[in-house]
Amino acid sequence: MTGFDLFKEMDSFTREMDQVFRDLGFGRPLVPGSVYRGYPRINLRENQDAYILEAQLPGIDPKELEMTILKGTLTLSGERKAGAEEQGTWHRRERGFGKFMRSIDIPAEIDGDKVRADYKDGLLTVTLPKAASVLPKRIEIQAN
Repeated sequence: MTGFDLFKEMDSFTREMDQVFRDLGFGRPLVPGSVYRGYPRINLRENQDAYILEAQLPGIDPKELEMTILKGTLTLSGERKAGAEEQGTWHRRERGFGKFMRSIDIPAEIDGDKVRADYKDGLLTVTLPKAASVLPKRIEIQAN
């Protein structure tokens, strides 16, 4: 069983509250075309053996992405390049560009040596196998 880490819990709570305010429209950059901290959008699910993270990254070259894992936090960073500036007046510009970094806390210890990342059609899928120490162990019952 993992011990309770007050500082990690406080950090996680702060990030969640920041996200709530960003979702309400506060804290987003005012510069048109900027990517805010909630990018890329992710899904994180769990099965018996692993966590599976999916990140939407359309139009980004996977060679330009960097991904690290340290102490149960996966960090994904990169840059979405601005398109060619065309002459004319912008009437709507919702697709952001610029550098981004997203950190995601993984709920349990993982085996960092077996992490696998696949990128297809703008979707990054990262498989994070659980460490053997957190997997259930079958205990043989001896009958006398």
